Amino acid sequence: MRALSGAIITAAALIGLGLTAQGIGTRYEHFVIYKSATGEETSSPGLKTDPDYDKSHVKIRDLDSAFKLCLYILVPTVLIGLAITFIGLAYHHHRRYHEHLRAQASGTPSTHIHTGM
Repeated sequence: MRALSGAIITAAALIGLGLTAQGIGTRYEHFVIYKSATGEETSSPGLKTDPDYDKSHVKIRDLDSAFKLCLYILVPTVLIGLAITFIGLAYHHHRRYHEHLRAQASGTPSTHIHTGM
């Protein structure tokens, strides 16, 4: 159950990250830095400016506050969900291993024991 809960948390956070990426892409799709004839960077196009698409990447520090908040919440949530998933699976396998050892000690066949806890 722990592993399933962690997987659900991870899936929800990944869906949230995908929606945040869509929002960032939609919000900043027209963000372009222009170069003037002298080579200076400007954010608005003029008559003698060329777009510089190589430098037109939006950095996290330049994002809106809402997008930053989404990223700062969802990225740790993904990591926490993955940790819960793997720790839950490890604990599940550890518990099943000890059930198998108990069944061997009592002499009952271990292939039919499943308690469903």
